Amino acid sequence: MNIALCYESVLPARGGCETYIADLARRLVGDAHDVHLYAWRWDPAALPDAVSIHPLPQPRGPRSLRPWRFSAACAAALRRAGHDVSVGFNKTWGQDVLYPQGGLHAASAEYNLRKYRSRLARGLARLTKAFDLAHWSFSWLDRRMYFGADRPLVVVNSHMVQRHFEHYHGVGPEHLRLVRSAIDPQRFSGHDRGRQRHLWRLRWGIEPQETVALFVAMNYRLKGLVPLLHAVHVLRHHPLRLVVVGRPRTRSYERLARRLGIERQVTFTGPSRQMKDCYFASDFLVHPTFYDPCSLAVLEGLACGLPVITTRYNGASELLDPPRDSYVLADPHDHALLAGCMRQLLDPERRSACARAVRQTAARWTFEDHYRQMLQVFAEAAARKLGGPPGVLPPSLRIGDRGSNIEGPAADLPVRSSILDPRPSLDGGQPR
Repeated sequence: MNIALCYESVLPARGGCETYIADLARRLVGDAHDVHLYAWRWDPAALPDAVSIHPLPQPRGPRSLRPWRFSAACAAALRRAGHDVSVGFNKTWGQDVLYPQGGLHAASAEYNLRKYRSRLARGLARLTKAFDLAHWSFSWLDRRMYFGADRPLVVVNSHMVQRHFEHYHGVGPEHLRLVRSAIDPQRFSGHDRGRQRHLWRLRWGIEPQETVALFVAMNYRLKGLVPLLHAVHVLRHHPLRLVVVGRPRTRSYERLARRLGIERQVTFTGPSRQMKDCYFASDFLVHPTFYDPCSLAVLEGLACGLPVITTRYNGASELLDPPRDSYVLADPHDHALLAGCMRQLLDPERRSACARAVRQTAARWTFEDHYRQMLQVFAEAAARKLGGPPGVLPPSLRIGDRGSNIEGPAADLPVRSSILDPRPSLDGGQPR
């Protein structure tokens, strides 16, 4: 197929969606698909040479208008191109398939408020949001993306996001395609794992007896770094080191670590281009997020055999089988419970048992499973574009054995989130 991928910026070092686009492009090219990228900036080293790049003008002006300008430029370019199928990701419109890896803006805005612990702070933040032009612009953009004249085929990456579409926009599951996120395992080849683990722990100044908890994020507040630092304070007398990788702006969090008396137990590295080695050097992953449609960091941790601690506000928790391979918390603010889960993973035997289970979990849903389902979605969208009958693909679009089985063994994995909270799950638990 002739496939166009559309996203403002494809710099994998900056985030999960951009990493995914590079992974998907690489796999499509490997299957001899004709892949095109529409973007205003990209990292050539992260993309196969066979990808055709279509540079678009950099969207300028206020943040609230940039996605509109990129979308308009992209839609105009696509109308002249004649691709079999075009695929958009976050904050864009005009494509045949939309895969909003960042979830719905309405859900993101609501869940962002949960990072404030007090009701007063939450209320003030909600009031401020009401006067935020970017918030209103992105809300209208959501409407344009999903309810314009050229309504796309929409892919969601978790039951949580599927429920958000119904709750915020009244879109039922029959109008969505659930394809769980996955990562390309080739990025985590472990042939030199022992050596890299030793070198990176030396670089970080890790003592032999220390257990390393890894936290990976760009938005530290939303992903739960504040309660995580408080949890490390609870465990300050244990041989634990927290390594924080991601955004370079860490000054306020370093101040909090000093105030809590744990500055020697927390290492801030800033961004890293060697994420594989960061995972290899660590013993478990902590991701106490307030909102994540399906965290790439958790998927990468699973690929590297790391036990995971996350929350029900993370769609990736649906892939886990706690407490066998992980811990899933109901409230990211509950740093005492978070510390209790981390204390469990300080035990080498418990950690090893979790790591063995994690490898089994990772094997249940692979990038190949994800890729086959995405090919089927692309073919369905291309057939719709040609006006063919639903479910019947023209011969030129049939994708054969590699992608014809959308109901494969991992197409709808059971949800097994045993959430650590006596209350019923509202977000990341059993699908309703």
